[in-house]
Amino acid sequence: MDLNSQADNGFRLGNENSESAINPSQPTKFSGLSGNEMYCLKLIGYSPGNLLVGNSVFSMGFIGSIGSSIKGFLGGEIKQITNMILQGRKLSLERFENELMSTGGTGASGVTSELIFHDGNIEFLTVGSTIHDDDGSGDNRFTTSADGQELFCQVDANYRPISFVFGNVAYSIGFAKGILGSIRQLARGEVKQYSDIFNTTRNIAIERIAAEARAKNANSVVGIRTSILPIGTSEVQEMIMIGTASYNQYIQSLADSVGGVTTSDLTAEETWNIAKLGYAPLKLVIGTSVYSLGFIGGVKSMIKNLVKGEISELTQLIYGAREQSLKKLQVEAEALGADNILGIKTYIYNLGSGLIEFLAIGTAVRRVEGISTQTDVMPAQAIIRDKDTFTNSADFAYGTNLQNPKR
Repeated sequence: MDLNSQADNGFRLGNENSESAINPSQPTKFSGLSGNEMYCLKLIGYSPGNLLVGNSVFSMGFIGSIGSSIKGFLGGEIKQITNMILQGRKLSLERFENELMSTGGTGASGVTSELIFHDGNIEFLTVGSTIHDDDGSGDNRFTTSADGQELFCQVDANYRPISFVFGNVAYSIGFAKGILGSIRQLARGEVKQYSDIFNTTRNIAIERIAAEARAKNANSVVGIRTSILPIGTSEVQEMIMIGTASYNQYIQSLADSVGGVTTSDLTAEETWNIAKLGYAPLKLVIGTSVYSLGFIGGVKSMIKNLVKGEISELTQLIYGAREQSLKKLQVEAEALGADNILGIKTYIYNLGSGLIEFLAIGTAVRRVEGISTQTDVMPAQAIIRDKDTFTNSADFAYGTNLQNPKR
């Protein structure tokens, strides 16, 4: 594919003779696409349509009643809440897809699945922008979490979008606050019981997003974004992964080696770059370790802080905890036969009562014979980040962060 010829033949900026430049017979489109997204989509044969919304509102009372009964729970998934949130997200997405069908759009890009907390209620909101196939065929209707720039990179790296997918798990964090007495007896170091609980819980979301993709006849999920959200004040959190179920003809044997579907949280640009180098994502890998700082160790730390200086015991403990989480990534990636783990990110969560979770997440990749990109050079418009042009001094209003508006 020649980007210059594509742009010349299909997208002539400032062409005064273009019949489509001014056509009063066509209704005005209202789209969430940016100028850069519009340009990139045109290169792969799409034009913008209207912004679409689907929603569903549930009462928070159900979550509160479940939350009040788990104060003694040792942690892990709360299936009743997972299923309630799953139902709300799916209803919202179903209504969004019905709107897409009614518009005759080929697909929807930049699809999100959000939670907005109103007074006593929770709204499940799905938002995205319709796109239309320039040849008018409308074949292979799809939805994708990728915006227009990301979609160009993924398609050019031979990942054909099929469907927006997500995997979620709601789990308790209240157990950490309810076992202060036992924590006082814990020595400093890893609390394996809780590490196992959190490793299982975190990996459930990966398994579920892969299962959704498998049901859509996809062999990959690309562009996964992971969020951890508090669910009201019930000491329950949701881990949600969203991405795009896709099909890439060049990676089928790779997908077969991991149960039929590869998973990746690499950005679209990274996916394009590694494909150019002959690599493909294999699996999103997670390692988590829960450590106790130790009650006695905590007291000593406070005393030493009074006279300044490094607390060497805790320095070594926290360093070792991070290393343990990274080691878990390495062990899993080696078992998969990966060449590298890319994009590793580490996070620390204070679970309360002297417990800290260390989380590491990255994407295992492997070299694949025959994989590459359709074009030799990524266009600049695919990597230019859009600038915010709206600012409000209020941090939050009606559940929306006005300082970080989403298109």
